[in-house]
Amino acid sequence: MTEPRKGQAPPVLKRDEFHLEFRRSYMDPTFDAVKAEITKLEEVAWENYINGNKSPITTKAGPDFDVPDYDLSLEWREIRDKLIVAEATQKNSATKSRVLLICGSARNDGSCPGEISKTFRLIKLATETLEADGIEVDFLDLSLLISAYDKHIYPCKGCASTAMPLCHWPCSCYPNHGQRQTNDWMAEIYEKWVAAHAVIIMTPVYWYQAPAVLKLMIDRLVCADGGNPDPTTTLGKNAKKAKELELKGWSYPKHLAGRAYGLVVHGDVAGIEGVRRGLSDWLDWMGLLDAGTSSRLDRFIGYYESYAESHEVLDRDVAVQQEVRNVASAVANAVAKIRAGEFSPPDADLRRPRPK
Repeated sequence: MTEPRKGQAPPVLKRDEFHLEFRRSYMDPTFDAVKAEITKLEEVAWENYINGNKSPITTKAGPDFDVPDYDLSLEWREIRDKLIVAEATQKNSATKSRVLLICGSARNDGSCPGEISKTFRLIKLATETLEADGIEVDFLDLSLLISAYDKHIYPCKGCASTAMPLCHWPCSCYPNHGQRQTNDWMAEIYEKWVAAHAVIIMTPVYWYQAPAVLKLMIDRLVCADGGNPDPTTTLGKNAKKAKELELKGWSYPKHLAGRAYGLVVHGDVAGIEGVRRGLSDWLDWMGLLDAGTSSRLDRFIGYYESYAESHEVLDRDVAVQQEVRNVASAVANAVAKIRAGEFSPPDADLRRPRPK
């Protein structure tokens, strides 16, 4: 049964509906001086939308792909080529060890919150510890989604649930120029993950869950776990062809496996254990390696105390500060062992009977 089920998607916008949606970005009176130019821009945008111009600039796939004559998105090809270089550098034993630190808080002082996050401060502690061990640190601050101009992580479209080969590595769903889904930050984020020997995620709890900025990234990393590195095998987004390919037997390649990870989850009332476990389970599933008990931390900072004084509470909580440093040290130790070939999980030789 490979015929895709249909009937959910709404019809495309009519011209007047498109006009209303498009013009919402230009309601500021400062744009009045260029009304004529915006009208011309709208006409071009309408043509791109109605014609489905997802990837307007393409290049022939070439001999490295299943269908060499397929017209690949040039933007996707450039991202994929960068990942190949990053992977080679990461596997080169002569390079410095590199740890990616990810701030999962949406708060920073560059927008409405008006104050830095506690997570950002914890990241600084981990950075100091790692750099003291001679490790190169890369910092990914997901709070930039709330304060940086036109920066986006678009939602995962769920291609994997149609068929795993339809989910391309790296993700080919974006950019979609016809639908104005551009400036997708994941193009850079994939490269950061691939280049790292380990990843440490630090995050607060928002309503018993991971913050939206963190969850957006997590969902878009589904292609790293079983994703298809060759979009020509599915002729782009051909759902029927992807289903057929999966049913023939899919290998579910784990593109980020073997890297170490650490976690710091903090909250003020509830939810820390659930979020920490959800993140641990996700990273375990992707084939990343936990760096030991001390590398997975969930703690309350200012339990049932005021939000207004939460930074002062963190100032006083020297124990949690040291625990965060311990997370960094545990990850540093794991990276050294992994790169020396001395880190072997007890289940490393076991075959998974359910590879999905």
